[in-house]
Amino acid sequence: MYPAFASMAVRSELSPANWRKPYLRWLDGIEEGWGIPLLLAVFVAIWWAYIGIAYSGGGLHPDVLEAWTYGRSLEWGYTKHPPLMGWIARAWTEIFPIKNWSFQLLALVNSALALWAVDLISRRFVRGDKRMIVLLLLMLLPTYQFHAQRFNANTVLLATWPFATYCFLRSFETREVKWAIAAGATAALAMLGKYYTAFLIASFLFAALCHPQRRAYFSSWAPWISTAVGLAALAPHIYWLATTGAQPIHYAIVVHAADKDFGEALHEAIFFVLGTALVMAMPAATWILIAQDRMTRFAEDFRTLNPGLWLLLLVSIGTIVFPTMVALGLGTDMAPIWSLQGLFLFSILIVCGASYQLERFLTVNLMVFVIGLSLACAFVVAPVHALYRSDHPLHEGRNFYRKSAVELTRRWHKYSKAAIPSVGGDDVLAYAAAFYSPDHPLYRERLSLAGHEAPQRATIERGWAALCFNGDLYCATTMERFALGAPVVIRSEFVIESKMLGRRGAKQSFTAFIVPPSGEDQITPPPAAAKAADLGSAGRDLSLSYE
Repeated sequence: MYPAFASMAVRSELSPANWRKPYLRWLDGIEEGWGIPLLLAVFVAIWWAYIGIAYSGGGLHPDVLEAWTYGRSLEWGYTKHPPLMGWIARAWTEIFPIKNWSFQLLALVNSALALWAVDLISRRFVRGDKRMIVLLLLMLLPTYQFHAQRFNANTVLLATWPFATYCFLRSFETREVKWAIAAGATAALAMLGKYYTAFLIASFLFAALCHPQRRAYFSSWAPWISTAVGLAALAPHIYWLATTGAQPIHYAIVVHAADKDFGEALHEAIFFVLGTALVMAMPAATWILIAQDRMTRFAEDFRTLNPGLWLLLLVSIGTIVFPTMVALGLGTDMAPIWSLQGLFLFSILIVCGASYQLERFLTVNLMVFVIGLSLACAFVVAPVHALYRSDHPLHEGRNFYRKSAVELTRRWHKYSKAAIPSVGGDDVLAYAAAFYSPDHPLYRERLSLAGHEAPQRATIERGWAALCFNGDLYCATTMERFALGAPVVIRSEFVIESKMLGRRGAKQSFTAFIVPPSGEDQITPPPAAAKAADLGSAGRDLSLSYE
């Protein structure tokens, strides 16, 4: 440690400033069992406030709405993704309401659970302050706040990957049946989150084969029990894939198997590695500032790594190398964002692999920096972001989700006393209409741009509604084609304007399609020639009905 810092650290240790004393007590609470939970609670509270303020003028990310939509029907798989994100969203809404704040809280609780799982691994190797430092460095990543807010198939891996890694580590170390079962079950759970987990499982196998203790592991029952349990846990999903045409796999191939030439694939692979390194730049630079001249011990620490840390090092190598090899070999997409759930391994390695203890002076400084930065984001950056986005809306149209869904519902009830049964149109707007409409209609893929065929006759008889962005001719013509078999169709246009603190913001035009039910709940629509002028908050109604 540099002399100036060493002198300050000594003085602080002998006579800490009053503002440091609560932090010192907090650090004492790590091994008492309350220090880490308190850190995670503070993390959730601050970043929940950030998301709530920053996106107060808009709706949830489309991925979150998609997860909720899938979870409305508990299945062993869904069209685009394995089922875990839908299951979690469904379980969450059994307790919490269908509101923005609820799913924003879910995103942060998922992150906190992920960090707690990381701490389970860290405490295998270190005690006290270093456990806190591992988590504080991870909190400097954009992963557990900004990336995590999109609760989707990627972010469910934030928690499932460290849990699976912890159970694999324990199984490898102890070779006990209970840990072998846990390793197989948690790996299967991660696979039900996203098939990208295949790279983690391959990394487990690679690490076990390369580790000096491989003979003891593979001569035990542990790997075979884990394999059997994992396959048994995945069996219902595998059966679902076999009987439904493996839709998520087909979707992944269509979207991500771009069949790039070698040059493009090489660029993709290099971008994946460099992008991952760039994401780690801030915590890496922070660690260098903390360790200072003790970084010269890095080579010696690397040579004397704990066997468990050596196993994690091999796993971490696999999670970077294997995706890169696939991108090169198959010419697929390989976005750096897909590596985020595995970056916890590097934080554990650099902190737990260091042979030296760090002065509490430095640990407190890091705590203050991380918490202060988080508070600045929540109460300075977030309001600015909200005001900016009021005038410059997010490209997904999130500023207008709730109001457009409510307006669609209002127009529907001009023609029907029944709740909207089904909704379609633009996929994003259909998810939003299902979530934000007071009727909570069912999203129907047959009625959306993702559908490949027109809705069934039964759907037409019960009625349906759809939303398109005005000017999206493909969406409008597709909805018109879907409506051809309906006796009555109402097409209308309206404008939604965003507002923030009474300030008028951006505007967006929408095209709505309403096919009223053919039964007794239908209200007789106006004549085909009639045009209604409704100058309400949603803008001018240009509604026409025709047969």
